[in-house]
Amino acid sequence: MEGRVVVVGAGPAGLASAAELGRRGITATVLERSDAIASSWRGRYDRLRLNSSRPFSKLPRGRWLRGTPMFPSRDEVVSYLEGYARRKRIQVRLGTRLDRIDRGADGWILRTSTGDVIADHVIVAAGYEHTGTVPDWPGRDRFEKRLIHSGEYRNPEPFRDADVLVVGPGCSGMEIAYDLAEGGAGRVRLAVRTPPNIIIRSPIGPLFANLFRRLPPERADAFMRKVREKEIGDLTEFGLPVPEEGLFARLRRLSVAPAIVDMEVIQAIRDRRIEIVAGVESLDETGLTLADGDRIEPDAVVAATGYRPGLEPLVGHLGLLNERGAPFSPQGQEAAPGLLFVGYKPLPAHIGHMGSDARRAAKEIAAAMATAAPPRGVRLRGRAQPARS
Repeated sequence: MEGRVVVVGAGPAGLASAAELGRRGITATVLERSDAIASSWRGRYDRLRLNSSRPFSKLPRGRWLRGTPMFPSRDEVVSYLEGYARRKRIQVRLGTRLDRIDRGADGWILRTSTGDVIADHVIVAAGYEHTGTVPDWPGRDRFEKRLIHSGEYRNPEPFRDADVLVVGPGCSGMEIAYDLAEGGAGRVRLAVRTPPNIIIRSPIGPLFANLFRRLPPERADAFMRKVREKEIGDLTEFGLPVPEEGLFARLRRLSVAPAIVDMEVIQAIRDRRIEIVAGVESLDETGLTLADGDRIEPDAVVAATGYRPGLEPLVGHLGLLNERGAPFSPQGQEAAPGLLFVGYKPLPAHIGHMGSDARRAAKEIAAAMATAAPPRGVRLRGRAQPARS
């Protein structure tokens, strides 16, 4: 089956989409802005491991290598994706940045750094956590000390003996705070505005999470509060009370995932090696004012304040995004004729769900192509390159 099909992004969602299209006899070209696949994973911090266990984090027909740990590391994820692209013979056009997608009389026009690409079908799979965000705190431009987003953090070595404030109690914020405490930082504080829902990383966690997701949120949250009470206990005196809004209610309302951590992180909080402080209100040249009125002067700030999909420059003008910048149709359904998004709904065991989204998208495209006149091949400037490791 021939056609003009382009996939945007060579991370897990994009690779799964290309593989599922290929399984249906549809050749797709994958556009990737960096010079290697899995670029976002390559840039994460050294200590990173998957929050979901290996059995729930597979792409379609893509087994992990024997001996891979239950919670694969950053580098093991990169190797897995490289091997997947190689085995599925996925064609990736590296070094091609997508700037905008426009409707055209002859399909979709993809404005790229190497020229326009015309396609009948486009799957956008550039990653839900694409663009790091730092709040526009009053006085941020005056702050003279080091302030980085968590996406720039690699390891604790540059912060040895330093007083470091980590802002944001999600998975990355808690894990980076622990990494700093273990790695020789002089003092580590974690700024918390809204207490997080916390669960302990578990091999069967994704199984229960996906089962409970089908229940009314109030029932699922009541059960999870009991689990937290048994596994973690009361952290109120350490600055982390149980939040009023439960895990599943918050996930449904705001697409905010819980903080999934190991017990050693909780113990570091109990030992006050990680000190919990109030959220950040403002900055000045040398310090920060917190929501409770306290002022602190850390040597450095790591803002673990989340990511946005970063889709506004690409498709914001098409009216396909919600108030959080995510697509209204995030799981492989057509958002507009011939335009689909894969991997943009955060769910437990996200990589596994990306595979399901990719199957749905490939099925929709195959059905559309089966009823359409045979289209022309994708017009690209230059030649597609096979994925390389």
